[in-house]
Amino acid sequence: MNSLIDSIKSLASAYMQEVTDIRRHLHRHPELSFKEFETAKFIAGKLKEYGIPYEDKIATTGIVALIKGKNPESKVVALRADMDALPIKEKNTVEYCSIYEGVMHACGHDAHMACLLGAAKILQEIRDSFYGMVKLIFQPSEEYYPGGARVMIEEGVLENPKPDAIFGQHVFPELDAGKIGMKSGKFMASTDEVYITVKGKGGHAAIPDKVIDPVLIASHIVVALQQIVSRKSSPLMPTVLSFGKISSEGKTNIIPDEVRLEGIIRTFDENWRKEITEQITKIACGMAESMGGSCEVTIEQGYPAVVNNAQLTNKAWDFAVEYLGSENVHELDMRMTAEDFSYFAQKVPGCFYRLGTRNEKKGISSNLHSSTFDLDESSLETGMGILAWFAVCELAVDR
Repeated sequence: MNSLIDSIKSLASAYMQEVTDIRRHLHRHPELSFKEFETAKFIAGKLKEYGIPYEDKIATTGIVALIKGKNPESKVVALRADMDALPIKEKNTVEYCSIYEGVMHACGHDAHMACLLGAAKILQEIRDSFYGMVKLIFQPSEEYYPGGARVMIEEGVLENPKPDAIFGQHVFPELDAGKIGMKSGKFMASTDEVYITVKGKGGHAAIPDKVIDPVLIASHIVVALQQIVSRKSSPLMPTVLSFGKISSEGKTNIIPDEVRLEGIIRTFDENWRKEITEQITKIACGMAESMGGSCEVTIEQGYPAVVNNAQLTNKAWDFAVEYLGSENVHELDMRMTAEDFSYFAQKVPGCFYRLGTRNEKKGISSNLHSSTFDLDESSLETGMGILAWFAVCELAVDR
């Protein structure tokens, strides 16, 4: 396998400028969830250029491509990249800044696509050196419910052929460029959205005895619901319940008829996830009723937790050490952020890992989903190379 490592590293270096140009083009032209039409055309054009057959318009804008090695029916490994951008106004001043007002690749999906295209070009070049087949999945709408992964699965992306394993890569500004991070087992949290409408009786704020104040009731509800995390959840089940929006039509001297709360639930256990929703409804409605008002609770279920297959991830760790050296492979903690890669990992053994993109010397350290997010583009060489290496290693008959 040493000769293959050398070949992949050499090709990753040779394709670095092209992949950088791809990333910059995609960064300049971000598109929101399920609207990645020009992005899909660009990806399809590259696959055609590389001689890789593909199928498009899956889940509206998704693309699936196949690279066949020797004895292609023997085993299938899938590699996935997400495509959508975020509704964020970019504040960077780089030459490849977004040309669309209020839309930005602030989560690194431009890099994910560029790395997968780079890996595809490498794998197509060395296809006579591995057995089996590589399935490339370019997925729309990771950022927006119901999530492109679920829709693609419903439309058959994991069939004909069905992968034996799947890898997903995500940029990570908490690690330096040239490094990757991994976590076996439970890695990223499930995510649900909480919508609570508190109803009372509005009126003049100077005559509070004549109203049923939904602002006061909502305030008590927000505080009371924190007992679910502090008193109901086990330390073995990390849980987050946060409210990011409280809104009403009141004024300084007007108490409104209703107040709306919006928040999130994050956890890792499906049974506890279900119990939390019951607890929220019970506490919120009980609190509102005890204060003379009423309450409507809607909880929209989002993505399940990302659980990395232990056997696949442990193997991938060893593969990564071979390719990058042990000093560049780091074990990560569980994270309360969420990812719809979880749907893929529920269907086939999955490994979702992180690609370091930080470079303090270059001033590249902004967090994901921020208006100044960027990445050290040297990480693209690492990203495309390790993707190709994972695929080749997992397909190898003697590993």
